[in-house]
Amino acid sequence: MQHSTMISYFLVAIFVSVLLFFRFRSMRRVQTLRLERLWVVPALYALVTATVLFQSRPVGLQWLYVAIALAIGALLGWRRGAWMRITVDPETHALNQQASPAAMLFILVLIIVRQGLRLEASTLGFNLAFVTDLLVVFALGLFAATRLEMYLRARRLLDHARAGAFKG
Repeated sequence: MQHSTMISYFLVAIFVSVLLFFRFRSMRRVQTLRLERLWVVPALYALVTATVLFQSRPVGLQWLYVAIALAIGALLGWRRGAWMRITVDPETHALNQQASPAAMLFILVLIIVRQGLRLEASTLGFNLAFVTDLLVVFALGLFAATRLEMYLRARRLLDHARAGAFKG
């Protein structure tokens, strides 16, 4: 491997490590969960994904791989969403969330797998641009399913809390 490539991987590793350090520190805090905003990240990422796919224009069998990447991302995203801790304040009915360490470790593993795929793609004869497109589609499934699972669960918890408050 070339010296400049090694340096770039080292710099990316430092950057990701610093980001994860601050993210793990902030995970101890409970944050307000706003149901009306959960759609924003998936919608923005859907625009990015649509732009990427429009530019690369998958053909034939590549669309099957795109669908598989989206499905796998959605399955893993649903699991990631289930790891997020969601609570309802019994008096105010305010929703709160706290990220799970398992969810953060999951993202770290995905980053490592992504880097490994990018490194091995050319060695295995894959088109690196298409592998990157698949990772973008995978991320869309991941983000959308995470937010959907959190929304549905938070709605159930909120409805249950409100029903309990009205009973008396």
